[in-house]
Amino acid sequence: MSVGQDLIGLSKLRALRLLALTASIVAVGTECFLTKLTVLDPDMWWHLSVGDWIVQNRSFPRTGIFSQLANRPWMAYSWGYEVLLSRAYAWWSFVGMALFGTVLTIAVAVAVFCMLYRISHRFWVSWALSIAVYSAFLFNIAPRPLFFTVVLFTICLTLLFESQRSGRVQLLYWLPLIFLIWANIHIQFIYGLAVLGLFAGINLLQRIAIWLQVYPDSLVQPTLPAAPLFVILGCCVLASCIGPYSYHLYVEAFVISQSKIMYRMIIELQALSFQYYNHYMELLLAIGAYFALGWQKKMDPFKLALLVFVSVFAFRTWRDAWFVCVTAAAIIADFPVSAEEREQPVRISGWATVAAASVVLLLLTMRNTDFNERGMDRAISGEYPVDAVNFLRRNPAGGPIYNSFDWGGFLIFYMPQYPVSMDGRTDLYGDAMDERYYSTQEAEPSYTTDPVLNGAGFVLLKNKTPIAQMLPTDRRFRVIYKDELAVILVRNW
Repeated sequence: MSVGQDLIGLSKLRALRLLALTASIVAVGTECFLTKLTVLDPDMWWHLSVGDWIVQNRSFPRTGIFSQLANRPWMAYSWGYEVLLSRAYAWWSFVGMALFGTVLTIAVAVAVFCMLYRISHRFWVSWALSIAVYSAFLFNIAPRPLFFTVVLFTICLTLLFESQRSGRVQLLYWLPLIFLIWANIHIQFIYGLAVLGLFAGINLLQRIAIWLQVYPDSLVQPTLPAAPLFVILGCCVLASCIGPYSYHLYVEAFVISQSKIMYRMIIELQALSFQYYNHYMELLLAIGAYFALGWQKKMDPFKLALLVFVSVFAFRTWRDAWFVCVTAAAIIADFPVSAEEREQPVRISGWATVAAASVVLLLLTMRNTDFNERGMDRAISGEYPVDAVNFLRRNPAGGPIYNSFDWGGFLIFYMPQYPVSMDGRTDLYGDAMDERYYSTQEAEPSYTTDPVLNGAGFVLLKNKTPIAQMLPTDRRFRVIYKDELAVILVRNW
């Protein structure tokens, strides 16, 4: 036998495939242990506090709880995620919080692989593509509600591709249930509805073009009836309104879409800078998907329109890299294969073996890292003003507080007696306040007229920010505490 035949035979070994799956899961979990993104992300803390509030009050907030703008309308549109995060913390403290993020990150990794394998029916193609997708976006941000969006989007995309390929519209009957769950976990269910609407719209346009006899032979033929698709779309919209905020979620999505200042304030909402390798991975995946579409004998108008649509969103903001990465990988994987070339899916017994081996290896890895309560404390203290807040507990200052944006969520959790002046809920504060806050943080001359700063009894800031370096020279304030991370100033009344 030749070396090539030996390698082909080796690649078909069930044990080797299960080993590859286990290795990818353990690698993702180990990266979570090392980075501790769950406890280092500034938004996780207000999500945790909101989840605690929902559990304790057995209701859903409709105003800006924990903020100095407590009377302003606001909705916890990620309440499902927040309750789960709250319970993880209640059971196992910071380690539970970090484990929740680790499990959610692994769930994204597994969902991407399963989508690709279901579409391509080729194990190693799916495995290699999934690794490329992980590299492109998985550790760009912490495991927030967005990760549930990625998991549910992979399910939706798989159903759309399979129904289109087989002509079975019945596969899409699951979508209303998916959107019911999705709308109560993350507001980016809107992305999923947009893709489903695009799917139904392109199908209708195809049938109209065929009826008018202007449909080119270079395009694939539609395989699904048009009417049921719009019925399913309507059912998904109705299902998304079943929840504590009902149709108001759409109003909130519109408000968020109109925001502009947060794209200047938040790095992950800015366009790709191509200063990091994963930005190039995202670009390569997109290019590969366009190439894969052009390589096929007949162009699929839905997939082309979908790829253009997701590219516009994903290359606009770093956070939405997942949108094009997942879609591009699915399009690349969706090459036609003969019945003889299709590989059998991983059996339940195989997944059980992978799960058991992954858990054992991850537990061993966790024991050999600082992924424990002490390690979490060190990581949190190195990122957030723990010592400064402890100083305030010993030496209380009269409020209200003026705080750094990145620390707002943590202060909601760690110092709840002082409603924050700003936190990661930019939709609560609005563009006008966000812009004023941004200008003050940059110590622009207008900071002297900032009513929030002027009304503060004390200020807690990152000591490297321009405003933290300016205020000690301002006669209205005096420094009472300073360390490597934070500075506290009180007003000279």
